[in-house]
Order: sequence, then structure tokens, then C-alpha cells
Amino acid sequence: MRRKTLDLLLTLVGALITVGLLVASGLLAWGYTFANSQVHNQLQQQRVYFPTKSQLEGAAYNKLITPYLLPYAGKELLTGREAEVYADHYIAVHLKEIGGGKTYSQITAKEGPLSQTAQLLFQGNTLRGELLTAYAFGTFALIAEWSVIAALILAVLMLILTLLGWQHYRRRDPEEVI
Repeated sequence: MRRKTLDLLLTLVGALITVGLLVASGLLAWGYTFANSQVHNQLQQQRVYFPTKSQLEGAAYNKLITPYLLPYAGKELLTGREAEVYADHYIAVHLKEIGGGKTYSQITAKEGPLSQTAQLLFQGNTLRGELLTAYAFGTFALIAEWSVIAALILAVLMLILTLLGWQHYRRRDPEEVI
């Protein structure tokens, strides 16, 4: 095989990889934008706000809640990360208090599914599950965002290597054999 033919093939493969990485980064950017905006829009429609700083520092909230919610005090819940904090450090703590440390299934086995405690636990667990789903999609968006950056960096590196390969191809003797 001639060296010039091999150089041309490798340069073309490099160009295809560059295009593939650019297409991948575009698709990942679309995925990030879609997931991130869906999480934001769905949470915004719920109009959930974190308790204010004065509420959190009051006697009504225990030490299991305040340290986690204080950085978000009074703020509207709009991101996946905020949804996780609210679900795991606000709702979950209240559900434990409501159920006396027992789960929904334990309460329904003892009191029946129509008891007030069972109904409150069911509603709280449903809301908590929805917020944790928003957190999961927010995490997918974050992964896609970092993947966009990685794909673009790799595309630029591959473009540089492809251009260097093209330059190398043009300088080769057409009769050189490997």
C-alpha cells in the first residue's frame, strides 16, 4: 500500500470522527436544553417555595431540616437539585414525623388505607416521588451538559489532528510505499 493512500484514509476517518463528534455535541446540547427546560417549567408550574429563613430558624423546624434548606430559604423550587433537597430533607422528615417512623405500607397494614395518616403519607410520598423524578431528569441534563463540553473538546482535537494529517498527506511522495 502506498503511504499517501494510507494518509488519505486516516485523514478521511479523522474528518468523519470530527463530524460525528460535532453531531453528537449538537444532539447532547439539544438533550440538555430539553431536559433542563422541562424540569424548570414543570417545577415552576407547581409554585413550591422553600420556607423562609425566619421560618427555618423557628421552633417548628428541627435540626434535620434547617441545615439543608437554609441555603435555599424563601427561594422558589426550580431545579432538579433543589427538588432533591426539598424531597429528601423537607418532605421525608415530615413524613417520618407523620407516620411515627413507619412507612405507608406499615400504616395501611395497621390502620387501613383510608386512615388520615395513610392518606397523608400517600400524598407526601407521591409528591416526594415526583420531585425526585425531577431531580433525576435534572441530573440527566447535567450529564448531557458535561458531555457536550467533552464532545466539543474532542471534536476540536480531532479537527486539529485531521488538518495536520491533511497537511502531512499533501507533502508525501506519491510513490512512497509502506
